[in-house]
Amino acid sequence: MIPILCMILIALPSIYTRMTHNHTNALIHASSPYLLQHAHNPVSWVEWSDAAFEQAKHEDKLVLVSIGYSACHWCHVMERECFEQEDTAAIMNENFICIKVDREERPDVDQLYMDAVQLLTGRGGWPLNCFVLPDGRPLHGGTYFPKHEWERVLQSLHQFYRNKKEEALEIAADLTRGIKQLDALTEVSTSGLFSKPELQTAMNRWLTKVDTQLGGYGWSPKFPMPSSWECMLQYGALTGENEFTDAAHLTLQRMANGGLFDQLGGGFARYSTDSFWKVPHFEKMLYDNAQLMGLYAKAYRHKPLPLYQKVVEQTHQFIQQELTGAEGLFYSALDADSEGVEGKYYVWTHAELCAVLEHDEPIFSLYYSVDKFGNWEDGVNILYKTRSDAELESVTGKSIAEIEATIENCRQKLLDIRDRRIAPGLDNKCITSWNALMIKGYAEAYKTFGKPAYFNAAKLATDALLEHVWIENKLYRIYKDGKVSIHGFAEDYANLCDALTALFEAGANENYLHYARLILESAISQFYNAESGLFYFTSHNDTPLVSRKTDTRDDVIPSANSVFAKVLIKMGYYFEFETYHHMAETMLQRMQQSAAEQPSGYANWMQALLWKQYGFRQVILSGEQAFVVKRAINKSYIPNSIVVALSKESTLPLLKEKTPGTLTSIFVCTDKTCSLPQQTVEEALHLIHSF
Repeated sequence: MIPILCMILIALPSIYTRMTHNHTNALIHASSPYLLQHAHNPVSWVEWSDAAFEQAKHEDKLVLVSIGYSACHWCHVMERECFEQEDTAAIMNENFICIKVDREERPDVDQLYMDAVQLLTGRGGWPLNCFVLPDGRPLHGGTYFPKHEWERVLQSLHQFYRNKKEEALEIAADLTRGIKQLDALTEVSTSGLFSKPELQTAMNRWLTKVDTQLGGYGWSPKFPMPSSWECMLQYGALTGENEFTDAAHLTLQRMANGGLFDQLGGGFARYSTDSFWKVPHFEKMLYDNAQLMGLYAKAYRHKPLPLYQKVVEQTHQFIQQELTGAEGLFYSALDADSEGVEGKYYVWTHAELCAVLEHDEPIFSLYYSVDKFGNWEDGVNILYKTRSDAELESVTGKSIAEIEATIENCRQKLLDIRDRRIAPGLDNKCITSWNALMIKGYAEAYKTFGKPAYFNAAKLATDALLEHVWIENKLYRIYKDGKVSIHGFAEDYANLCDALTALFEAGANENYLHYARLILESAISQFYNAESGLFYFTSHNDTPLVSRKTDTRDDVIPSANSVFAKVLIKMGYYFEFETYHHMAETMLQRMQQSAAEQPSGYANWMQALLWKQYGFRQVILSGEQAFVVKRAINKSYIPNSIVVALSKESTLPLLKEKTPGTLTSIFVCTDKTCSLPQQTVEEALHLIHSF
C-alpha cells in the first residue's frame, strides 16, 4: 500500500501539470522566467540553438525568432492574442521553426535582429518578431502584431518563401549587408582629440533638445537616460555653464516628483508615456534603478537637495525588499502588469484613499495630485507631486515638516494595504552586467551619504558575483537557482570592471581593483579588435552570428565600449600602464566624430572626452587620517577624479613613490603631475577646483 501511495504522490506534479495545461513545449526546460511564461503555449517553441537552425535547414523552413522579456507589457498582449490561440499556433507550427529568445539573456541576438527590423520598418521595440532564413539571415520582421495581421504575415511569408525563394535569398542578402554597414566605423582621426570649443559646440547643440519646463527631452515618451544627465551635470560643473547643471537638476527633480517614481514603495519605472513624467510604463528594471541611484547620489554632491537623498534611500528600500536574493545578488525586473492589468498594483481610487487615510486623505490627495474622479484612466489615480512646498504650506496652513510627517504616516498605511494586493511578476534571474550597475550605484550612494547599508549591499553582491560567475578566468552572464549559463558579453566584462573600481573608490580594499584588472585582461583577450581599436560585443570563442556587432552607442544603458574607455583611463592611472591609456585614446579618437554629431546618443563617450579635455585628477591621501579624509573628499562633486587613500599594505603602482606618514598629506595630481601636499580637505578642494 505504501509504495503505491508513494508512486501516486511522486506522480502528482506531472498529473497536475497535465490537468491544468493543455500544452507544454520545449521551453519547460528553460531557466529564463520569460521563456517559462511561454512554456504552455500551443506554439512548439524551442530555445535558441544550433540544433533549431539545423532542423530548419533539414525541413527547409523559415525560422521565426520571437524576442521579448518577462516585464514587457506588449509581449504579454501578443501572447494572449496570438501565441495562446490554437488556430494561430497551428499555422506557426506547420510552416516555421519557432524560437523564443529572452533579450536579457541574449542581447547579441536581440541587437542583430533589432537592427534588421529597424532597417525594414524604421522603428523597433518589443516584442520583436523576425523571420529569418535557415542560415540565420533576416528576411522580414516587426514588433507587435494583432492576431489577424499576424496570421496574414505568417501565411504570406510562408508562400513567398515557397514560391519565390531566390527573391527571398536576395532580400536577406541585401538586409544582411545593411546590418553590417550599420557597424561601419569612420577612419580614426590623426589630429588628436577634440578641443574645448569643439566640445562646447556639440554640447550647446545638445542643450537645445532639452525640455526647459518639464525636464528630459522635448518629446514623449520620456526615458530617464542617466548617462545624458550625468554628462550635462559634469559639463556644467567643469565649465561653470550653469544652464547644463540646471537642465540636469530640473530633470532629476521632475522625475523624482512624477509618477515615474513609485511614491510609496520607491524605485523608478522604465519610462513615462507622457511629457509630464506622470504616467509610467509600470515595469521596474534593475538597470534603471541602479544607474539612477548613482546619479541622484552624485547630484546630491553638487546640490544637496533632501529630495535626492530621499530618492536614494527609497530606491535602496525597493531594491532590498523587491529585487535582492538570499545571496545578495539582484534580480532583473518587476512586471508592468498584475492580474493582467498594467499598473493595477500601483494605482488608487479616491474612495480607497478616503477609506484608508480618513482625516489625512485631503492633505495626501493635495500632495499627490489625486482627483475624485481619477487622474488617469478608469477612475484611478497615479500618485505624483505637482505643487511646490511653498504652495502646500499656503493651501494647508501647515509647515512643510508637518505635511511631510503626515505624508510619511499615510505612505506606511498605504504600503500595508498594497502589500496585500497581487504583486507584479518577478524576473528572478541575476544578470552580471545589471548587477554590476547596481553595485556601482550603491558605491556612489555610500560615497555621498556614508551609510553602511549601501556599502554592505555593494560588497555582498560583488563577492557573490566573483564567487559564482567568474570561473576559470571567464565571466558568465546569467546566475539563477545556483547555476550559471551563457558566456558573458562585452557589457558584462565592462560593467563589472567599472563596478569593481567604484567599490574600491568607495572604500573597499585593493583586491577588488586587482580583480578588475584580471577581468579587463580577459576581456581584451576575448573581445578586442586591434584593427578597429574597439571591443566586439561577442567573444572570439562564441558561435558567430551572421554579423558580429561592435557596441558603441550609449542608450538607456551605456555601450560596452564607452564603459571600457573610462575603465581603461582609470586603470591606466592605477597601474601606471601606458597601453591602457593608448587604447582609451584610440577608442575616443574613433568615436569622437559620432559623439560630436549626436552627443545624446554617445553621452558616456562625451564624459570620457570631458575627462581628457579638462584633465583627470588623481587625489592621493596619506597619513593616519587618510581614510577619514577620503570620505570627506568623496562627498564633494569631482567627476573627473579618482581618490586613493594610501595604507601600509598598498601595492598599486600609482602609490609606489608615496609613503604612509603620520601627518595628513593630500597630493592633487593632474595627468601624472602632482602639486605640493595639502594638509586640509578645504585646501585640497580649492586646489582641485582651481585647475
